[in-house]
Amino acid sequence: MKRRPWGSYAIALAIVVVGLVALGVPASTVLYGALVLACPLMMVLMMGGMHDDHGAGPVARGHDDPAADDRRSTSGRR
Repeated sequence: MKRRPWGSYAIALAIVVVGLVALGVPASTVLYGALVLACPLMMVLMMGGMHDDHGAGPVARGHDDPAADDRRSTSGRR
């Protein structure tokens, strides 16, 4: 299982938000930008875990398939 540094991402985001507000960007503008980016970012985060196996489920890899087990066991014999 891959471990992602979510805590580091949260700290970096907090630094960016505080920096933007300190530079004079209104907090409402920062909040509006976060709301606009929330949908695409959630899609990337939610769909990212689906492509770890490149779409190969257990059956595509030959697991949990009795027919594939039979083919493997008899393929060595003639």
